[in-house]
Amino acid sequence: MFSRQVFLRSLRAAAPRRAVFSQTRSFAAAASSQEVKPPVALYGLDGTYATALYTAAVKSSSLEPTAKVISALGDLVARDPKLSTILSAPTLTAEDKSAIVAELEKNVGAGAGAQAETVRNFLRTLAENNRLGLLGGVCTKFSELMSAARGEVELVVTSAQPLDNKTLSRLETAVSKSSYVGQGKKLKVKNNVNPDIIGGLIVEVGDRTIDLSVSSKVAKMNNLLTETL
Repeated sequence: MFSRQVFLRSLRAAAPRRAVFSQTRSFAAAASSQEVKPPVALYGLDGTYATALYTAAVKSSSLEPTAKVISALGDLVARDPKLSTILSAPTLTAEDKSAIVAELEKNVGAGAGAQAETVRNFLRTLAENNRLGLLGGVCTKFSELMSAARGEVELVVTSAQPLDNKTLSRLETAVSKSSYVGQGKKLKVKNNVNPDIIGGLIVEVGDRTIDLSVSSKVAKMNNLLTETL
């Protein structure tokens, strides 16, 4: 079972030298001899916690189960604005934090395996360091680590209205055969809806963007007319 002390050591190892983690010094000891190299470097406090969590999950051999729980936590925070406000409250007592951690575990069904201990230690560390407000950001950053570890490339398709599965599947097939996706990589498709683009599509693959939206064409036409007149 992955202990809470080891998680805290992972957090200390993942933190930049100038990061403010003095709260963990009493727990920090020599780093484990088993080195874990995250697939990508993340920055910011949420990135530091996400990296420490990734390291903890790898060392406890619970990476995929932990990722499932963290994904559920991220969804929970994203769909409940009140929860985000509660997590960020500066007046939380130790009892409040303990109750919040227990409720979060209950809501996402952390289970009873190694992933449960890893997630519990992670949440308790956030609570003790007054960083529960970072939970949503940490979950997002952890998702980035998992996508990189799985060799995934995110394909974000923005449309004026939701696209059906058939259309998304055709786009995925077309993009997967293009030079935009590296060999051996897997596409992770996401459909964002933005009525402001009027029609057409905006396709983002990694750091590349293909703007085929009607709003973009209208803007270009307006610019052309302005220059001409």
